[in-house]
Amino acid sequence: MYPTDLTVAAVVEHDGKYLLVEERAMGKRVLCQPGGHIESDESPEQAVVREVLEETGCTVNCHDLIGIYLWIHPQTRQQFLRLVYSAAFVSCDETLALDDGILGRRWMALEDIEYRRNDLRSPAVLRCIRDYEKGQRQSDALLTGMLPLQQNVHRILATADLV
Repeated sequence: MYPTDLTVAAVVEHDGKYLLVEERAMGKRVLCQPGGHIESDESPEQAVVREVLEETGCTVNCHDLIGIYLWIHPQTRQQFLRLVYSAAFVSCDETLALDDGILGRRWMALEDIEYRRNDLRSPAVLRCIRDYEKGQRQSDALLTGMLPLQQNVHRILATADLV
């Protein structure tokens, strides 16, 4: 069995559209929220800001924790634990090179994302946006006492919503 993959992601809404990245994963083109791994010297919120910039060229301000989501890949059984935050769009630098593997940034309306649900990297992508739209926010106290997060994955798993 694989270890649990701990990641962060951002739900960024601007002018009625959501910021997604198009990338190649699992042998196909998929859509996902910008995000990635937390580095050893940063908080989850800092990781969100860094990952959004690296993957999209956009600057954001990280806000509230929307939720913690666990998705288990149906074929490989790999577990993905995502801390998902809302983030406010600040600006976008079209000249920045995007991370390897990122094919581009996409601003999409919710209806378009729902229509392309088969192109999403995981069901967590749509679930996070729906939770954001419902106004769901979690207390940061949920993660209090769990730093460093990489060493407390088992405790975070206990609070996660299964997607």
